[in-house]
Amino acid sequence: MVFSSVCGFLCFILFFCRLSLTSAAVSKGSTLRPTDPNPFWKSPNDTFALGFLPSTRSSSSYIFSIAYSTTPIWVPTDTVVDRAATFQFTDDGNLRLLNGSGFAVWQSNTSNLGITSAVLDDSGNLALINTSSFSLWQSFEHPTDTVLQSQNFTSSMVLRSGPYTFSLASSGNISLTWNNRIQYWNKGLNSSIDSNRSLVSPSLMLQPVGLLNLYDSSLPSEVKLAYSSNYGESGDFFRFLRLDSDGNLRAYSAERGSNGPAVQWSAVSDQCEVFGWCGNMGICTYNDSSPVCKCPSENFEFSDPNDPRQGCKRKQEIEECPGSSTMLPLDNTEFLTYPPDTSTQVFFAGSTGCRSNCLTGNTCVASTSLADGTGMCYLKFSGFVSGYQSPSIPSTSFVKVCPPAIPNSPASGNQVKTKSSKLEAWLVALVIIATLFSLVIAEFALWWWFCRNNTKFGGLSAQYALLEYASGAPVQFSYKDLHRSTKGFKEKLGAGGFGAVYRGVLANKTVVAVKQLEGIEQGEKQFRMEVATISSTHHLNLVRLIGFCSEGRHRLLVYEFMRNGSLDSFLFSDNSSGKGLNWDARFSIALGTARGITYLHEECRDCIVHCDIKPENILLDENFNARVSDFGLAKLVNPKDHRQRTLISVRGTRGYLAPEWLANLPITSKSDVYSYGMVLLEIVSGRRNFDVSEDTGGKKFSLWAYDEFDKGNFGRILDPRLADQEVDLDELGRAVQVSFWCIQEQPSQRPTMGKVVQMLEGIMVIEKPPAPKATESSLGSASASASASASISVLSTFAASAQVPSSTSSAQVLGLSGRNFENSSSLRGTG
Repeated sequence: MVFSSVCGFLCFILFFCRLSLTSAAVSKGSTLRPTDPNPFWKSPNDTFALGFLPSTRSSSSYIFSIAYSTTPIWVPTDTVVDRAATFQFTDDGNLRLLNGSGFAVWQSNTSNLGITSAVLDDSGNLALINTSSFSLWQSFEHPTDTVLQSQNFTSSMVLRSGPYTFSLASSGNISLTWNNRIQYWNKGLNSSIDSNRSLVSPSLMLQPVGLLNLYDSSLPSEVKLAYSSNYGESGDFFRFLRLDSDGNLRAYSAERGSNGPAVQWSAVSDQCEVFGWCGNMGICTYNDSSPVCKCPSENFEFSDPNDPRQGCKRKQEIEECPGSSTMLPLDNTEFLTYPPDTSTQVFFAGSTGCRSNCLTGNTCVASTSLADGTGMCYLKFSGFVSGYQSPSIPSTSFVKVCPPAIPNSPASGNQVKTKSSKLEAWLVALVIIATLFSLVIAEFALWWWFCRNNTKFGGLSAQYALLEYASGAPVQFSYKDLHRSTKGFKEKLGAGGFGAVYRGVLANKTVVAVKQLEGIEQGEKQFRMEVATISSTHHLNLVRLIGFCSEGRHRLLVYEFMRNGSLDSFLFSDNSSGKGLNWDARFSIALGTARGITYLHEECRDCIVHCDIKPENILLDENFNARVSDFGLAKLVNPKDHRQRTLISVRGTRGYLAPEWLANLPITSKSDVYSYGMVLLEIVSGRRNFDVSEDTGGKKFSLWAYDEFDKGNFGRILDPRLADQEVDLDELGRAVQVSFWCIQEQPSQRPTMGKVVQMLEGIMVIEKPPAPKATESSLGSASASASASASISVLSTFAASAQVPSSTSSAQVLGLSGRNFENSSSLRGTG
């Protein structure tokens, strides 16, 4: 407490020393006018200027601000003034802005407080000082839409820009809100800090190096909330944080002496996810790389033909429909919902039910049916509706209109056309279409006449068919686009048997993970068909495939980016890393992973066997929801028939492969069940299942764990890092028993993934699992001989493929398979 008081006093002294050294005082009675030869008060180093800048609204209007170069960084009022305006520092110590008629449009309300001078220092802060050099008022304490570097932003302050606000909550969370009602962006503290508690006096500060930090006396140190893209770069930079008129919070920087600042970070990476950006009933979409606004259909028109961002209105209101209304479907469209939203109701219904529920609701105006595996339907009632349309959105939305429902033409909705230009545009379009049609006919006629019998062009029709098929596939990227979005494949996220993964940022600012595939053996058409199969799987617990690239030898897949990385980095990290998971998070991850695999096995049109279930292929989103990745790649990379497979072709990972891989037996979905059982045991224990240590008596962990389970010692299997935390013993018991059912040697003894989910959820009664064969062999000599004889028949095929002599004993066979398993480099890929 004493230390903080001393620090506060020293900061107070340094602040006023700085004022006296780096600021020039303005005396009372001074005035500024737009028509003055020099209508500015400047800071000592001429970095900042207080005065009038020309307004963009009209050539004869001005805004009053503190500006860096020509960039306003503090504007006390949105009201523009004319050439006759005046800014006064009155004799009684008040700052006042008057328009041409003499009306005060803004004032500091600091009259008769003993103020003697005003200073604009080299940090951009305007302060009013009394005779004791004490600041009674300063612009840093009254931010408008901008926070400068080293300026303290507290929970009592708010940035405003139109209907949008940016604020800091007492919990330490920062958020963006529309109309004080819809919170569309929120960023909390690190996972190691309880974000639900109330801090003492939280504050934000943008550091000169490009870090946005959170401070509070109750925190052990500052919390880094965001990094600028030029964080830590050499050079003298001026930085600031601004809430722009489009509702996005951005960090800017400009090198001293340069012209305009450049964006270095955006809070909302996808501008179309800003609620209300296109107004009520407006649909945000992208034209090349820029967001644009359009109306849902031809049944709507822009509220303001000169400003599409003002939203849309129906040409005929629902109440005026001559008959019953109808629902217009909008593919790849979502009406944004950010709970809690009182104007939205959530149902669990399919696309048809989502449409009919809104149609029969008197006050429902639109609805969205999610196709991400959750089955949720959002019904939008009378109020403000904000839409987003993109090829990457799997959802279908519906909007209520008077019949007939007229979808948008391909060229409509993205631009505003006045009546005087419509005729001219139609004529131009007609001429262009006629010209293109004539060229196509001429080209086809020439080809038919000269090249129809030439074998060189024999594959042309096949190429046209391939392009027609690709039109319904996921987004296709060029290799050049992905090379640019990954900055030349610079930031590597990881590597495995299927190829390396790199971080990339698409043109619409979406962060993605780009996987460079290796060992592709299919032709162009088969590759596209496999990609289409992968992209058709949509589930809450699967990583979504956004698009692909197929150019010559370049085969790449583009996935959504998972901010928390893979599960292994949390399970197998030490206590000092701060990346531990509590029991609730672990059980949720185990259950989510099981649901994702169940979808692949039982709910897809064709069963997809993953072949490489392991913690490295289980990714975690920002909310620590489990997402299974790399499904479908085993067939994509190694399309040969599994029955012809040799040990060298195995793409799995040591420690997770089912026994049938080594026995050269058919691979089924039960092979994934075995791998999942091993992963589930690792989630419980926090240790690799193939680890051998003194704690386990020299046994592999999975074998030692069954011995402890058989004795009822669940606690010894549990991760020691959870010893002091609250653990649901019922969930722990279910998880341990399910893991041993999954790792049974015989596939027929393993449950399906659907039953695994039911057992974990407590719906199905779990009987005690029998000891896996390998475990039984370690329990006694009698059972060991029985296990060895049974293993001869299981591994006979493998022994033949490894060219083991017929006289080799069962123990030798098992020993040989173990050595091959441990040493084969092909089994060490990480997928």
